[in-house]
Amino acid sequence: MPIYMDVHTVDGGVAIDDVAKAHLADLQTQGRHDVSYLRYWVDEARGKIFCLVEAPSAQAAAAVHREAHGLVADEVYQVQEGS
Repeated sequence: MPIYMDVHTVDGGVAIDDVAKAHLADLQTQGRHDVSYLRYWVDEARGKIFCLVEAPSAQAAAAVHREAHGLVADEVYQVQEGS
C-alpha cells in the first residue's frame, strides 16, 4: 500500500498535546477508510505537523483527518522509505 507524508501548517504555533489528541482521533477513525496513521512529528513553534500514513490514496488519508477532527493537511506527498 502507498505511504504518504502530509504536512499541516497552523498559524501561531501548535501544542504537541493538541496534536496527540488529533492523532488519537485519527486512529479511532482510520479503519473505516482502510488507512493506517503510523507516526507524526511536530514543530510547535513553527506550527508544523508531519504525519506518516499508509493509505490506498491521498484522498483516503485526507478523509480520515476530515472525519476525525477537520484538520486537513496543506500538502500531501507520496513517499518511499529509505535508510
